[in-house]
Amino acid sequence: MNADTLLVISNLPDRASAETLARALVERRAAACVNILAPCTSVYRWKGTVETAEEVPLFAKTTRDRYDLLERVVRELHPYELPEIIAVPVGGGLPAYLDWVAAETRPAT
Repeated sequence: MNADTLLVISNLPDRASAETLARALVERRAAACVNILAPCTSVYRWKGTVETAEEVPLFAKTTRDRYDLLERVVRELHPYELPEIIAVPVGGGLPAYLDWVAAETRPAT
């Protein structure tokens, strides 16, 4: 088990912004892989009003060491005033895959 692996979840307003963010996260080595999911309907309270919006979920695989960079990139590129950024520790997984996540998020030398 690699307790340093994180699954980071976010939602974006459309596929184009999701693709832009996903590519930036991988190019900057903030994430090893980002899944762009099918659009979903989100219901939430924002500034005192219940809202409904179609959003595009993202799952980014990274490490604790690279989380700060990932958060900075999301905050830089995300179009929302308050982007959803939720980091979930990965409790287990295929060791070779978790090693790959760690290797692909190390700073380039």
